[in-house]
Amino acid sequence: MNDAAASFAPRTGVPFRLAPDLALVLAPNPSPMTYLGTNSYVLGKDKLVIIDPGPDNPDHLAALLDAIAGRPVTHILVTHTHLDHSPLARPLSDAVGAPVHAFGNSRAGRSEIMNQLAAEGLTGGGEGIDRSFEPDAILRDGDMIDFPQKPITALHTPGHIGNHLCFCWGDRVFFTGDHIMAWSTSLVSPPDGDLTDFMRSCDRLQNMPARIYYPGHGAPVTDPKARLAWLIAHRRNREAQIIKALADGSATVNALTKVVYTDVAQGLLPAAERNVFAHLIDLAGRGIVVARPALGVAAEFTISDAAADDQT
Repeated sequence: MNDAAASFAPRTGVPFRLAPDLALVLAPNPSPMTYLGTNSYVLGKDKLVIIDPGPDNPDHLAALLDAIAGRPVTHILVTHTHLDHSPLARPLSDAVGAPVHAFGNSRAGRSEIMNQLAAEGLTGGGEGIDRSFEPDAILRDGDMIDFPQKPITALHTPGHIGNHLCFCWGDRVFFTGDHIMAWSTSLVSPPDGDLTDFMRSCDRLQNMPARIYYPGHGAPVTDPKARLAWLIAHRRNREAQIIKALADGSATVNALTKVVYTDVAQGLLPAAERNVFAHLIDLAGRGIVVARPALGVAAEFTISDAAADDQT
């Protein structure tokens, strides 16, 4: 355990100071998917920006208002539209009079293949989607927010969900939402999650120097480069496990999950299945596997002839 993780002990609803101009307010929503709960960030001193208001919970709204303490809030920023991150944005906006900024609604940023799967009836799983969310202002990749201490730059990092944003504060401080966390890997659950996009976003962040990552759940990531390298290697290892399992013949998502995830708790198997399906969609898009009769969660997957030839 690194020093940041060892000293990370926030109490629900009580501002936890991370830096002179940065505090975290922990939401009261711990779970196997959210760890201790959602990290809502309060940036600034005289004027404030709030990142990820969190779940629609009146106690958490009251805690955020206590932390704000009457100071003006200029922006409410949302990394993505899962139910543990965005629903409180509108009640908080109504309370403090600040506009809500995000990449878009729950469908924004979806890739073509994920739109196709959604149209065919595939629904999301895992953390739940805030389908009613609509921002006041759209943030596109590279948009900059003028903030008294340091500017904040929006970075579109789809993968965990198509509308996911990370925020770079100043030069090397990043708020990474659920894309990069220290305590766990990110769930990628189609059609909202897209592993091809996720890996591309990881590659992009690898090329951006960072001093620290503040994630949506859990302790700060104090060695961003090492954590990213581990996460990319972890995903590539999962991919290799799936390909190895398919070398024995065709298999379904459910059967592959049981082979690949041998140490996961029973209650997390549905989320593990979504991750495996995300890998299979990525592999199909790259021509490494074939889905029969068609790409979908109930399909039989097999190694493509071209990929099999490459392995011989």
